[in-house]
Amino acid sequence: MAGKNESGFDPARTLGLLWRVGEKKSRTGLTIDSIVDAAVSIADSESLDAVSMRRIADRLGVGTMSLYTHVPGREDLVELMIDQAQKGLYSTLDEAASSGDWRSGLRFVAERNWELIRRHRWMLDAQGGRAVLGPNVSDKYEAELRVLDGIGLTDVQMDSVLTLVLDHVAGSARALAQVDRVREDSGMTDEQWWSATAPVLESVMDPSRYAVSSRVGTAAATHYAAASDPVHEYRFGVERILDGVAVLIENG
Repeated sequence: MAGKNESGFDPARTLGLLWRVGEKKSRTGLTIDSIVDAAVSIADSESLDAVSMRRIADRLGVGTMSLYTHVPGREDLVELMIDQAQKGLYSTLDEAASSGDWRSGLRFVAERNWELIRRHRWMLDAQGGRAVLGPNVSDKYEAELRVLDGIGLTDVQMDSVLTLVLDHVAGSARALAQVDRVREDSGMTDEQWWSATAPVLESVMDPSRYAVSSRVGTAAATHYAAASDPVHEYRFGVERILDGVAVLIENG
């Protein structure tokens, strides 16, 4: 079939699944939604790697092969999961835009996306190089662009500003997920880790060679009570992005 790659993935087929083109309810009651909801639930509680057709079938109480009639492959499933996870992120297409001025709107967008990724951490591992063109992702994109519409940016600048905000949110959420994982794997709090490493570090580092980094690193670690604070970095970064957008608007 035209459009398929060597793995059998067909983007046109996936697009039809995303928009539920021609979907028919089976005699078992299975639907794309029920399959994808089960997959998202497994990924939320465990990980994306834990999601398989067998696990989904067991959860739904059906035979594994019956799922393939609705969702033919894993790449289809992952795109469906990404789109489904973003369903209802905004109550209306104007919710973010009506939350205040454009600064308040972008903060609102950033916070909603931060909460989204924190709820569905597997999304950090699921995003590919191309956009998922489903109805929920499309609603999200429309709602977020409306925050930037009519404030003096070109269409390309609007898309770039939104991408900058969302990339910053995702990067900060990824950093926090890594910190959470390290804490869990090590069984140590940040304070315990710092207490164990600080004396050794002080004994091997020449304060005259590392005068600036030692001063700044100590101040930051004392302030955060940790080596870093991804939540602070997320909020700090959002404000600096907003400052940059203001300059972009002012300069026309």
